Amino acid sequence: MSAQLRRTRIIATLGPATDAPGMLERLLTEGVDVVRLNFSHGHPDDHRARAGAVRAAAAKLGREVAVLGDLQGPKIRVERFADGAIHLEPGATFTLDCRPDAPPGDATRVGVGYHELWQDVSAGDILLLDDGLVALEVSAVAPQSVQCTVTVGGRLSDRKGINRLGGGLTVAALSDKDRADIRLAAELGVEFLAVSFVKNAADVEQARTLLREAGGDAAIVAKIERTEAIAVLGEIIDASDVVMVARGDLGVEIGDAELPGLQKKIIRETLERSRVVITATQMMQSMVESPIPTRAEVLDVANAVIDGTDAVMLSQETASGKHPDKAVAAMRRVCLGAERQFEASADFAPGAPLDRTDQAIALASMFLAARIGVRAIVALTESGATARWLSRHRSSVPIYALSRNAAARRRMLLFRDVYPIEFDPHDVGPTQAARAAIQHLFNLGHLAEDDRVILTTGDHTGRLGGTNTLKLLRVGPAGLAEGLGDL
Repeated sequence: MSAQLRRTRIIATLGPATDAPGMLERLLTEGVDVVRLNFSHGHPDDHRARAGAVRAAAAKLGREVAVLGDLQGPKIRVERFADGAIHLEPGATFTLDCRPDAPPGDATRVGVGYHELWQDVSAGDILLLDDGLVALEVSAVAPQSVQCTVTVGGRLSDRKGINRLGGGLTVAALSDKDRADIRLAAELGVEFLAVSFVKNAADVEQARTLLREAGGDAAIVAKIERTEAIAVLGEIIDASDVVMVARGDLGVEIGDAELPGLQKKIIRETLERSRVVITATQMMQSMVESPIPTRAEVLDVANAVIDGTDAVMLSQETASGKHPDKAVAAMRRVCLGAERQFEASADFAPGAPLDRTDQAIALASMFLAARIGVRAIVALTESGATARWLSRHRSSVPIYALSRNAAARRRMLLFRDVYPIEFDPHDVGPTQAARAAIQHLFNLGHLAEDDRVILTTGDHTGRLGGTNTLKLLRVGPAGLAEGLGDL
């Protein structure tokens, strides 16, 4: 029990690099909690194979891992070039062809996948291609054609993305491909479904409805990567289960200088609204090639952890990088180092009125944990909701979430400070269940004799949303739970 428990969760993206024999097991051993299937790349059978492989690797290691399916979304891209990549020189003219039957591109023009682009831009707008490596200024707009002048030149290849500086492109949040991938996510039984380029709460609800209709029950992740989303950030957070700070396209649209402060704002507001937050994109980008991260990357990850993010995510580093397992190991070390600087909150006032009993129990638990000194908080939970409420408050106390529901345990793998553990009270009463839970954690080595713990449960074990009881207990000889007398 002396080893430091890692509080922040690690997400790793699967891809060709993780298909290597034994690599998935190494990633899980190094600390991956959630794997990401990026539906922007690969075919459905690729994702089926990887989801099956990760479940098998987790079972072999005797642990659980969650799966996040990430929709491609309406990423606006150039189409293909006739003879491969081109090089654009500053001052050159270049046309974006919006016709559905546009021919393969060349050094003067290229087709775009979003055929209404010409209706969304005006002369003087700045279009950023390939994450801002190439910049075009719109000089004139005609039906199905956008004429531009190159302001920042560079190499441009097939299928690179297009953003408008400042946002404002009106393409719908879910494409036909996304709808098909939602059905695939339901088939695979993913625990999380990420919706790309969310612009309002309606986009989130639409994805949730389509997923439920397909038979899926995943939590919905809203990716914040559009300028328009910032103006309605609160409503998007409230409509979502999880929020992702997707810094790639967001940084292109708002500008790099605004991104650090905005990242902190999104993390803060997400936690205040009792939702879960992921920080993502290029966190250890140099490790696509290098076996060690740069100091700047270390500081980037550490700052997100200190700000309270629930999870940090690796993308290309693990999907196609040369050192997937080393990238995860480096992420784990940085998280642990940053967490030693993490300060528990002294303010346990709720950010909004409490309208659920389990929220009130969670708040009371964290208040007591901060003031009387306990080894752990033990939550008997069916759905994981109590564990989520508990994890929204900064504390140095680990939260052991005991549940018989495997899907709930996997969803809890994304909650900061929460350690889900399989436990089935076998329909016994709450007193017997509490004693059995303490004994179970004692036998696993998580608790020791004389440890003081807070336990949350309900009058009827196994019932959704039924947490209504808080107990202060001491671990007695052989792991027997005892009531506390004097504190």
